[in-house]
Amino acid sequence: MTEMNPTSAATRLETPAEVRNEHVQSFGQAADAVERVEGRQFNIDTVEHAAQTPDTEMPWAELGLKRNEFDEVVKVLGRRPTAAELAMYSVMWSEHCSYKSSKVHLRQFGDKVTEDMKKHMLVGIGENAGVTDLGDGWAVTFKIESHNSPTMVEPYQGAATGIGGIVRDIISMGARPVAVMDPLRFGAIDHPDTARVVHGAVAGIGGYGNSLGLPNIGGEVVFDSVYQGNPLVNALAVGIMRHEDIRLANASGKGNKVVLFGARTGGDGIGGASILSSESFDDTKPSKRPAVQVGDPFAEKVLIECCLELFKGSLVEGIQDLGAAGISCATSELASNGDGGMDVELTSVLLRDPTLTPGEILMSESQERMMAVVSPENVEAFEAVMAKWAVEYSWLGEVTDTGRLVIKWDGETIVDVDPRTVAHEGPVYNRPYARPEWQDKLQAASFRASAAGADLPASAEDLKAAVLELMASPNMCSKDWVTNQYDRYVGGNTALAMPDDAGVVRVDEQTGLGVALATDANGRYTYLDPYRGAQLALAESYRNVATTGAVPMAVSDCLNFGSPEDSDVMWQLAEAIRGLSDGCMELGVPVTGGNVSLYNQTGSTPIHPTPVVAMLGRFDDVARRTPSGWREDGQAIYLMGTTRDELDGSEWANLRGHLGGKPPAVDLAAEKLLGELLINASRDGMIDAAHDISEGGLAAALSEMALRFGVGARIGLGEVCERDGVDLFTLLFSESQARAVVSVARSEEVRFKDMCGARGFPFMRIGVVDTENGALDFQSEFSVPLAELKEAHEATLPKYFA
Repeated sequence: MTEMNPTSAATRLETPAEVRNEHVQSFGQAADAVERVEGRQFNIDTVEHAAQTPDTEMPWAELGLKRNEFDEVVKVLGRRPTAAELAMYSVMWSEHCSYKSSKVHLRQFGDKVTEDMKKHMLVGIGENAGVTDLGDGWAVTFKIESHNSPTMVEPYQGAATGIGGIVRDIISMGARPVAVMDPLRFGAIDHPDTARVVHGAVAGIGGYGNSLGLPNIGGEVVFDSVYQGNPLVNALAVGIMRHEDIRLANASGKGNKVVLFGARTGGDGIGGASILSSESFDDTKPSKRPAVQVGDPFAEKVLIECCLELFKGSLVEGIQDLGAAGISCATSELASNGDGGMDVELTSVLLRDPTLTPGEILMSESQERMMAVVSPENVEAFEAVMAKWAVEYSWLGEVTDTGRLVIKWDGETIVDVDPRTVAHEGPVYNRPYARPEWQDKLQAASFRASAAGADLPASAEDLKAAVLELMASPNMCSKDWVTNQYDRYVGGNTALAMPDDAGVVRVDEQTGLGVALATDANGRYTYLDPYRGAQLALAESYRNVATTGAVPMAVSDCLNFGSPEDSDVMWQLAEAIRGLSDGCMELGVPVTGGNVSLYNQTGSTPIHPTPVVAMLGRFDDVARRTPSGWREDGQAIYLMGTTRDELDGSEWANLRGHLGGKPPAVDLAAEKLLGELLINASRDGMIDAAHDISEGGLAAALSEMALRFGVGARIGLGEVCERDGVDLFTLLFSESQARAVVSVARSEEVRFKDMCGARGFPFMRIGVVDTENGALDFQSEFSVPLAELKEAHEATLPKYFA
């Protein structure tokens, strides 16, 4: 989590009004908190009235609280809050930290989890990251979060600290981080400001991740003008551990000591949760530019090793990373999750800036810091580990049995609260939402009915040009310019990485046990139909993991949306969550954690709703993983699945400037069956390559498979066109789901066909791998030389950014 919170007018800096804000809400204890506070949900009419008459001179208004929320703080405390308490409640009750607009919907992820879905879940929603059982005593933890607004303000540090923050979530679970991923969305590729954000964000991600020694194994890079003022920089990290190493964030045991260790606390990152990440900037409010956090990856690398040694020696009773809201969050969440209270002396905090006020110290989001609870008998051993790794630390206080969080400044009490009211029992808003009137008009405007849809390529020359145009387009072109700035193989355990469908990392050298990860989203699909669009993101990530041969096991999601105060946006969010929760239940994969990022909009114009779904899969043996490109001459190429006329929201329609109609249909039963077939075929050695069909359709899938290892193929599609009742253009560019392309050794064709036929899944042989031809040859139609295809595919990003 990342946010920043000014505690006085003096801490505010200027920010351009067009810079949008994100609400980044880690799911935390969202679901169960709804039950506890439902009886005192705030009246939305009161909130709207308060928003119409802002008291901009009031301290609580400066900190991002509404008038009714300040009144609730007074009610909770039974008195007016101190300045430090006010700062603490403002940041912890922000949209970013409290999920006040989304938690009533997020609890579906818990309500719709079946007992069968829980069988591999060791830790679910409510901790820093979910944990899934891999078997043989191994567990994996993974999570995805956003760092959108900080990256817009300061691209390098915003993106870098996004990686640092998500990695610390993984450390705090007791795991060793083993890989990262980065789904990215930028504005129009030719906009003057896009290069600034792209260069900074990519360099920040690579600089931080490479310095940590973590391979970047995948992600996405999407360009669209809707993200111009609000780029999306989502970061995922995955870690591995033994079952006995799992750690939880709680402060229990009267007399246990509370310690802050890692980097010193500075003034960077003050004001993010309640201001930068929890409300929109506009011209009617005072300009606010909270500082973006500054990262030090080498300090974090030492912190990783230090924490792992603490865990190995069982020297901490509870641990929490410091990200969103800094010490405010760490102390209140540790105390709230524990069975007592906590007394803290704030003057003991080691500072980089001695001029910081107590409120600023509480809110600072300085990076590379952790807070732990240590029993008295382990204090000496703890200090020895700190000395070994040259990590600074300060003993702040101890766990009590009072049920209160008490924070003092030079002996004077500045905070005395029930920690649950700060961390877990904040506002709960049932914000109004309804299907927008414009949705019907949007869905009626299909691509086929447009001028562009009436003039589609048909001749051999035009079809060849269409394939080259598609593969050179900003969203379908090679992302090597980005991924070559990342180290994909550091550590020696990467089995697959970009441009394969999913990243694969080995967990255990002896058995070959491993995990696969994929992230996917399509903002255009979700804009056309939020429920279906979210399920399409889920289906694609599920399919991408299955094409490598891994068994999908768990989901983490990052929900990027506009302002929840807009009923249209709130409807999009509610529908997307409903779609994801229903889809996960049908596929049998639970959501183990994630993040919500709201207020991603410029003025009154929100981004396309963009629910990014990260899927985790399990390998018994990563040696059996399936790459996305063919290599062996003479292998048969099969198309699995059925193609329909589904061009609405497609990449081809996007290239023609059209967005309307309905996204492709979702058939999760077919997705599940396709996944089972791909997994079995991979495990049994029937297939040597597999690639899902999604954005760009069959044309993109075949092109990427050929370009993966520079090996051509002869393709014949006439029989498929006849079977599915579509023309050649539609077969190539439709984005129908539940489809994949595989290459099968001649010796395995009978087994492969018997397997698909026995399960009743449609399939057809469409070609053969040809290592001599050097082209993607659509026989009797047109041929695309691989050299020409490669040149078009690889030239786009260097053209704009090199």
